[in-house]
Amino acid sequence: MTEFTMTTDGDGIATITWDVPGKSMNVMSFEGLAQIEDLMDQAIGDEAVKGIILTSGKEGSFAGGMDLNLIAKMRDEAGDNPAKGLFEGTMKMHALLRKIERAGMDPKTLKGGKPIATVLPGTALGIGLELPLSTHRIFAATNPKAKIGLPEIMVGIFPGAGGTTRLVRKLGAMGASPFLLEGKLVAPTAAKAAGLIDAVSDDPMADARAWVLNAKDADLVKPWDAKGYKMPGGAPYHPAGFMTFVGASAMVNGKTQGVYPAAKALLSAVYEGAMVPFDTALKIEARWFTSVLLNPSSEAMIRSLFINKEALEKGAVRPADVADQRVRKLGVLGAGMMGAGITLVSVQAGIEVVLIDQNQEAAERGKAYTANFADKGIARRKTTPEKKEQLLNLITATTDLNALKGCDLIIEAVFEDPKVKAEMTQKVEAVIPEDCIFASNTSTLPITELAKASSRPEQFIGIHFFSPVEKMLLVEIIKGKGTGDRAVAKALDYVRQIRKTPIVVNDARFFYANRCIIPYINEGIRMVAEGVAPALIENAARLVGMPLGPLQLVDETSIDLGAKIARATKAAMGDAYPDGAVDDVIFWMEGENRLGRKTAAGFYTYDEKGKRQVLWSGLGEKYPLADGQPDLIDVQHRLLFSQTLEAVRALEEGVLMDIREGDVGAILGWGFAPWSGGPLSWLDMIGAPYAAERCDQLSAAHGSRFTCPDLLRDVAAKGQSFYGRFGKTSVAA
Repeated sequence: MTEFTMTTDGDGIATITWDVPGKSMNVMSFEGLAQIEDLMDQAIGDEAVKGIILTSGKEGSFAGGMDLNLIAKMRDEAGDNPAKGLFEGTMKMHALLRKIERAGMDPKTLKGGKPIATVLPGTALGIGLELPLSTHRIFAATNPKAKIGLPEIMVGIFPGAGGTTRLVRKLGAMGASPFLLEGKLVAPTAAKAAGLIDAVSDDPMADARAWVLNAKDADLVKPWDAKGYKMPGGAPYHPAGFMTFVGASAMVNGKTQGVYPAAKALLSAVYEGAMVPFDTALKIEARWFTSVLLNPSSEAMIRSLFINKEALEKGAVRPADVADQRVRKLGVLGAGMMGAGITLVSVQAGIEVVLIDQNQEAAERGKAYTANFADKGIARRKTTPEKKEQLLNLITATTDLNALKGCDLIIEAVFEDPKVKAEMTQKVEAVIPEDCIFASNTSTLPITELAKASSRPEQFIGIHFFSPVEKMLLVEIIKGKGTGDRAVAKALDYVRQIRKTPIVVNDARFFYANRCIIPYINEGIRMVAEGVAPALIENAARLVGMPLGPLQLVDETSIDLGAKIARATKAAMGDAYPDGAVDDVIFWMEGENRLGRKTAAGFYTYDEKGKRQVLWSGLGEKYPLADGQPDLIDVQHRLLFSQTLEAVRALEEGVLMDIREGDVGAILGWGFAPWSGGPLSWLDMIGAPYAAERCDQLSAAHGSRFTCPDLLRDVAAKGQSFYGRFGKTSVAA
């Protein structure tokens, strides 16, 4: 497969075009690396060629990065010494980019090289930026939708094809840090302002040609190859640079709590590389990159946050024999916070929305949510008044159910009461077309029961959004017992339209996400009642990679909601209800009117502006600290296993139908320790035999909620892993 082609014109400019067949955006492969090296060798060695331009054949983009499946392939094909194979593979990339950087110049005089420019039609990510950084000048098209940057840190690795070393030497450690440590992506104009690229114009190809034809020897020498080079902001042994690295180390550890190996490895590569010559720094970068690739955290993050997430977004679990079900007109029932959020993300995708509420004022408030969101975007120059008007023109806010007649999907987001939902279902079904799919946005109510109010149960499905809708990436789709394939396809196609990640689960109490997150919250509250220090509970959670401690999380979601769920669950489960100790705390807090952030009083205190302050001292008065406090690892294991065992049970019971959805859903839905790749990946990381043994210990010490599931016991007994047993579909994705 030809991925790179080259043409040479009458002016002696060789244009190398990257255009991977069958892909909407270029991604780098082993074949591509070999092809570009061969073409560069030809062009540099051809006396008729005066200079080279590297560009893309894809409209609006240069490249999306490296095919991360290749990293797994490199590791697997390295045999008994994967570190050696990965290091050597990485150094081959470094050698190629270094060859481009030197472009045939004399190594002593740094003269005689051929100018090489890159033209970016649009988006350039990962190696799609690392490759241009090795050329002598980067020209980008005026394309405000384009994104330029190095997002590798977001999937558990760091830029390992020279991007780390080059960017730090180009911008200094401080200037490079947002792009390396945060994976910041920016539009071309901002990329130029930051120093990532050199020029932005309406005709970057013409500008690149002019530059190539007029470039001098001095224009080709990178700053780090020039005599007397000094790193911007100072190297680590410079007083200013020393303080920069002290601050960077503190920032990385503060943000990652030490659980993300890629961030620490990146900082080490930068620090060590800054004290040696450039080519030695590339070797250091390659060694740290290899170390990260061999870390199980990196493997798990790449699998969950890149390979599996992308597969789910592309329809990996979609019914194959159902025609395209993209939504043309959406009806949203209920203009509260959820309904307003669903409306916003839908019109952003260009979908016409009918927003229904009981009174016109409430419906208009729901529409105003989109207006206010757009106003904030205008203030930040992210959007325009014209685009705001386009969004608002897609929304019909009304009390008239007859306005739903042309809809092909309804999403009900009314009050969480089965009777209210049933009444609304029947009223709406009397109006909407026969083939319209009806979805309920509920977080706890069983879809099969809600579907009993429908005359078309095969067209009834659950679509569970997370709050706030516009920020949360996950959407949980719930199949009732009677839900048909067309309803599933409709929900999946809609979620794809609004650019979120879907998981599909079978109906069960609390579905998947809430059945895992509620035990996490409950375990934290239960420990408070036991006299475990609240600060230990919260910090243990953050130190193991959870974005929020369980007490802060219940404050954010509101304590009275927790009390309501507890009462409903107890009514449904009767004597089997396991959480009486948790209820004691929750009901007491409710009685004290400490309902969380919304009342500026909960497990935490808040200032007059509603900003969270410190843990409330009244907890210690009601629940005095125990004389002996548990070890940090014991608290962490209680918090992690409380979630993870529910994920295993969901898989065991068939609520989860695909292991990929269990891990991706956990990370995107409630932030389960992303460094682990998700709860099932974490079990593979620590090993099923150890996990089963730990379950027995926790169960003996703390109760039957930690009883080892039969499936985990079986995986352990057979010497298997969860991905080894259930992950074949993931490997093929």
